[in-house]
Amino acid sequence: MPVPEKNAVHKRSLLRDDAYTSIRDAIVNGTFAPGERLRDTELEKWLGVSRTPIREALLRLERGGLVVSQPGKATLVAPYDPASTHGVQQVTAALHELAARLALPTVTEEQLTAMADANKRFADALDAEDVDAALDADDEFHDIFISASGNETIAHVLGQLTPVLRRVERMRFSSHSGRESVPQHESIVRHARNGEIDEALIAVRENWLSLPHVASGTND
Repeated sequence: MPVPEKNAVHKRSLLRDDAYTSIRDAIVNGTFAPGERLRDTELEKWLGVSRTPIREALLRLERGGLVVSQPGKATLVAPYDPASTHGVQQVTAALHELAARLALPTVTEEQLTAMADANKRFADALDAEDVDAALDADDEFHDIFISASGNETIAHVLGQLTPVLRRVERMRFSSHSGRESVPQHESIVRHARNGEIDEALIAVRENWLSLPHVASGTND
C-alpha cells in the first residue's frame, strides 16, 4: 500500500482553512457586502492560493450560510435573512445555555474571575468604539463556559453557527445597544458565584436572545 503523503495533505488543509478564515472574516466585517459576487480569480490573487482551496472554503461557507452559489453562474455573499438568522440565534442560545449547564457545577472562582476580566475588556472596547476588540473579549467571556463544559461537540457546532451572528453582533457592538451586554455578563457571573444555577442559565440564554437586530436587520 502506498504511504500517504501526510505533509502534502497537511499543507493543503492549512491552505483551505486559511482561505476559509480570510473569506469568512471579510464577510463578517463587511469587506464583502451582502449580495457581492465572489470571483475565484480575484480571491486567488488576494489570498495567493490556487482555486482548489478557495472552492473548498466557499463550499464550507455555503454550508454555514454565509455564501450562496448559483450553479453555472456565480457565488455570492449571502444576503441578510432575518428569519434564518433568528433560527441560528435560537440554536446558539440553546447551546450556550447547555454549555453553562454542564460547566456551572464545577466552575472555579479563577474561571469566574477570568469571565469578569473579559467583560471589563469588553466594556473598555465598547467605550473605545473598537468593535474587533469587543468581539474578541465577548468570545473570551463565553468561551470559558464552553471550555469548562467538556463537550467538544458544542464548541464544534458553535464554530459553524457563530459567524452567521457575527454580522449582527458587529452592528450591535458599534451602536449604543451593545452596552446592554455588559450588565448581562455581570449578571451571569454574579449568579454563578452565588451558586444560583437556574438564574445563571436564564441570564446566559437571555444574553444570546437579546441581539436586537436579528428581527429587523437594521442598526436602529
